[in-house]
Amino acid sequence: MATPTTRLEERVYRIYMEFFEKAERERRWSVFDDIPWDKVNRDAPEDLALCAETFASVEMYLPDYVAAGINIVRPWFGRSWWQANWGYEESKHSLALGEYLVRSGKRTQDQMFALHETLFAKKWEAPFDTARQMTLYGVVQEQATFVIYCKHREFARRAGDECLHAIYDYIARDEIAHTRFYQAVTEALLEEDRPGTLADLALVFANFKMPGVDLVPDYDERILKMREEGGVDRDLFIRKVYLPVLKFLNIGRHEMLAAQRVALEARQRRDAMGA
Repeated sequence: MATPTTRLEERVYRIYMEFFEKAERERRWSVFDDIPWDKVNRDAPEDLALCAETFASVEMYLPDYVAAGINIVRPWFGRSWWQANWGYEESKHSLALGEYLVRSGKRTQDQMFALHETLFAKKWEAPFDTARQMTLYGVVQEQATFVIYCKHREFARRAGDECLHAIYDYIARDEIAHTRFYQAVTEALLEEDRPGTLADLALVFANFKMPGVDLVPDYDERILKMREEGGVDRDLFIRKVYLPVLKFLNIGRHEMLAAQRVALEARQRRDAMGA
C-alpha cells in the first residue's frame, strides 16, 4: 500500500504531466517567430524601457532560481521535472525582454552585457527552507508577477508599443499557468496536512518579498517608477494576490488569520528561546 508521501508525489507527478501536456499543446511560443519585432516603438518613453529592464534584471537571476529550486525538490520526480520546465519557460522571458531593449534602441548589447556582469556579482538565495514552503512562495510570487505583467501590458499599449505589449502578454500567460500549477499542488498539500500547510502559508505571507529586492541595482528607485505605471502596492497586493489566492484554495480569511496568529506566537517563542 502506498504511503501518504508516495501518494502525494504520485499526485504531484500527475499534476505536472497535465500542466506539461497543456503547455505543449496550447501555450508554447517562440522568441524568434511569435514576437512582432517589426512593431517595436523606438520612440516609446524611457520609463517603458526602464520598467522592461527591471523585469529583465529580475529574470536574469534564473540560474540561481533553478539551482536553488531543484536542490530543494530533487528527491521528487514530478517536482524536479516541473522545476526544469519552469526554468525553460522563464528563460524565454529574460531573452525576449533583453532582445526588446536592444532592438528598440533603448539599450546597446554592450550595456546589456555590463548589466549581466553587475547582476551576477550577487546571488539569489531561496527565501524558505522546505519544498512545501517554496511551493507556497511560488503561489504568491507567480500570482503577484502575473498581476504586475498585466498592468505593464497596458502601459505598453498606451505607449503604442505593440511589440512589448505582445511580450508582456506571452509572459503573463506563462505566469498565470505557473500560478495554477502551484495552486494545484497546494490543494494536494492542504489535503495531506491542512494545519501544517496553513502554518507555512502564514509564514510565507508574513515574510514575502519579490525576488529582485536587495539584488537589482537601484531597485527601490526602479520600483517607485514601476508603481507609477502599474506596480503592486499593499492595497493592490491584498485585492489581487492575497484574497484571490485564499479564494482559489478555499481558505477562509478567519482561518488564515488564525494560522497567522499561531505562526506569530511560534516565532515569538523561538525568538525568546534564542535570546
